[in-house]
Amino acid sequence: MEKKVTIYTSNTCTYCDMAKEYFKANNIAYDEKNVTNPEFRKELLGMGLRSVPVIFVNEERMVGFDQQAFEDLYQNA
Repeated sequence: MEKKVTIYTSNTCTYCDMAKEYFKANNIAYDEKNVTNPEFRKELLGMGLRSVPVIFVNEERMVGFDQQAFEDLYQNA
């Protein structure tokens, strides 16, 4: 089963850039939702979150980006 990866980002987020570079280097397809778009910002705030990156693998969520934590999440999702 294909895993669906979604990342909420902002234009000034270094960890967002690191995550996207990691995804590209490892051929992980992802959907990006930049919170400069009011719709995506509202979605993020609706989850009770105010910081990025927020990464979803299927329905599992992590806040921030740590490569090992992401790999664990991705493997177990």
